[in-house]
Amino acid sequence: MTSRQLVKLVREAALSKKARDVVDIDLRKRSSLADFFVICEGDTDRQTRAIADGIREAAKAKGLLPLHTSGEDDGAWILMDYVEVVVHIFLPGERAFYDLETLWTSEPMLEMTRRRGGARA
Repeated sequence: MTSRQLVKLVREAALSKKARDVVDIDLRKRSSLADFFVICEGDTDRQTRAIADGIREAAKAKGLLPLHTSGEDDGAWILMDYVEVVVHIFLPGERAFYDLETLWTSEPMLEMTRRRGGARA
């Protein structure tokens, strides 16, 4: 599976758990840390954990396991490291505080999917 295919799988799994403001950031020309970040948020810590579980299950069905995960105990910022793709699942306040999108804005965003009442932009 390519990193772009993994981004799509992660995005779809997150959206299936009602993740909001899903953003994919292409880091390939900027960093060797990862090819892509996928950033999204949930309204509650329970929802962020459900989003993480949904991503984990979808990836596992394709034979992929995260190298590392952290933050699931409190659910405010869950990080899932799939090497080429790093997933950040935030509560809204945490996302605004760390503001990863602004940090990496000089790189092109692949796709921004916003869910507000089921609509996609």
